[in-house]
Amino acid sequence: MKKYILTTIVTLTLFSAVTISCSDEFVDPKPPYSIDSENYFNSKADYDNALIATYDLLQSSYVNVLLGEIASDNTLAGGESPTDVIGFQQIDDMIHTPVNSNLRDIWNWMFAGVQRANYILEFQNKTNFEGKTQLIAETRFLRAYYQFELVKWFGGIPMKGDARFKIGDEKTIPRSSVEQVYASIEADLVYASANLSAIPAQKGRATKGAAQALLGKAYLYQNKYAQAATTLQALINSSAYSLQTDYNGMFELEGENGTESVFEVQYTDVEGAGFGCLQCSEGNVAVGFNGVRNYTGPLFSSGFSFNIPTQESANAFEVGDKRKNVAILDIVAWAAANASFDGGKGVSYGKGNEDTGFFNRKYLPRKRSSSAAGDLNLTNPNNYRAIRYADVLLMAAEAYNRGTIDDAKAREYLNQVRRRAFGDNNHDISASGAALTDFILAERRLELFGEGHRFFDLVRTGKAAGTIPGFKANKNELFPLPIEEIQFANGNWAQNPGY
Repeated sequence: MKKYILTTIVTLTLFSAVTISCSDEFVDPKPPYSIDSENYFNSKADYDNALIATYDLLQSSYVNVLLGEIASDNTLAGGESPTDVIGFQQIDDMIHTPVNSNLRDIWNWMFAGVQRANYILEFQNKTNFEGKTQLIAETRFLRAYYQFELVKWFGGIPMKGDARFKIGDEKTIPRSSVEQVYASIEADLVYASANLSAIPAQKGRATKGAAQALLGKAYLYQNKYAQAATTLQALINSSAYSLQTDYNGMFELEGENGTESVFEVQYTDVEGAGFGCLQCSEGNVAVGFNGVRNYTGPLFSSGFSFNIPTQESANAFEVGDKRKNVAILDIVAWAAANASFDGGKGVSYGKGNEDTGFFNRKYLPRKRSSSAAGDLNLTNPNNYRAIRYADVLLMAAEAYNRGTIDDAKAREYLNQVRRRAFGDNNHDISASGAALTDFILAERRLELFGEGHRFFDLVRTGKAAGTIPGFKANKNELFPLPIEEIQFANGNWAQNPGY
């Protein structure tokens, strides 16, 4: 996590204790030090360090955000060529298979987060200390966050309660059902909602509001509209969050962790990484991937031109919608507006694969200080706004409407978001029923454009087939488990249908 909570990182393994030896030879049957239940979790500091390690996997979720857009109708894979990051290209075209390193990353990194959370929970009763309930609540929030990502992408996953997976478990522990995974997520988030503080001890830590928002979202993904409405309404009633007036400023560095931020993944550029270990970066890797190829000009820095908005998605914004120029950078128009840059040299840039002239402006790399570390394309400090209050309002609107609970309240929350977008009340929606549903879902696309939610919104509402090019019903709702996992499980885990 970012500077707020990155103090010490303890590396925890997935399946077994870590053995650390000063010798290069495997000759000592009793290594001098190993992290296990006998010599760890003996102090508050041990638990704190393990919790920081659990937060750390959030930074790896950058690929979830990228592919949540690329898999949808919002953007194209882009890159340098049709073979640049082939896994992205395959997902964009809906021709991905179980042999896909990027999907394997999502599986591995999100499961690593679950494993680290379970390491704490497995030994939660070993040592008592002040503030333990808060720590366990944060841990359970994080486990729910990682499990929610896994169930969105892959469906049912193997679970082992509060215990870590060990080598061999993959051959005996079955994949849980989707319903069982959501039951675990709900239980964790109910606990977290009841026990987390409304105010984080440090910026970037989970709060009561974050747990309520994620719980409401988990209910919504299961079409549990009454529970979603009740949970999200409680968050709205708390008055802990509000829409920021400046939609543009919210996505700049000074807008991080603002009044609209319910939960943010924290990033920094003080520690670099390389392509050999992208998950090692303390920066937001997705930002560099989004960047304009070979860019020279004001405000932004260059990148790899992935995640390219389509012309159709740019056209989806209504005339007068102030969000369009925040969500999408029209590079041709930008260059024309900045022709006087650098004494008249103007803006220069290159064109990549599937070029449309559009870029995901919310998460484009901004110019950096000279103190930034590592590869500048891999260590961008832009936080990911994982849950915004606008999302909460639109989820509540959807729950009230699709649950046939209260269309008036649904319109109220929808129109709050639209009034900020247009700066007036002239674009309020007055529809009811199914027509109101369509307006709410369309608003989610525009308000949350470029933030990684679009694919899953289309899938959960049954609108993916016929909207996403190449999408096959009864197959592409889920992604395949990595081939390595199927092989390791030796027949214990069935592959998802169609793969």
